Amino acid sequence: MIKTEDIMTTEVVTIRGSATVAEAVALMKERHLRSLIVEPRTENDPYGMITETDIVYKVGAYGKDSKQVRVYEIMTKPCIVVNPELGVEYVARLFANTGIRRAPVIKDKLLGIISITDILRKSDFVENPKSYFEMYCQEFPDALEARIYED
Repeated sequence: MIKTEDIMTTEVVTIRGSATVAEAVALMKERHLRSLIVEPRTENDPYGMITETDIVYKVGAYGKDSKQVRVYEIMTKPCIVVNPELGVEYVARLFANTGIRRAPVIKDKLLGIISITDILRKSDFVENPKSYFEMYCQEFPDALEARIYED
């Protein structure tokens, strides 16, 4: 099974929560990104995320001045995060069930970001689909059902 760490984007761009939305937009335009990971303020603080949708829906739609609005005011925090060892099929299901399009990949520290584009372009689930039972057997190889399946 392909894991998140196999297809995630490792070059992640972050921003401080105290930055202005104008700064975030400039960085997103410069780097051709649709989202930025918001850095935690302290060691125990969770990561956040600001997306182009947040900016359009929460700033642009209300005519707010992007130079006056701070990232922390409109970001999602805490955001849903993904373990790098999680199978891509599970990430796809997580995205489908929550309506998100991307998530930071974290295990003790920020390792990358995974998006629906990564899943579509880099995984093999379209060419090589697996049933729920096959995924279960891969995840729990010692289960009785998995042993029967192999026979």
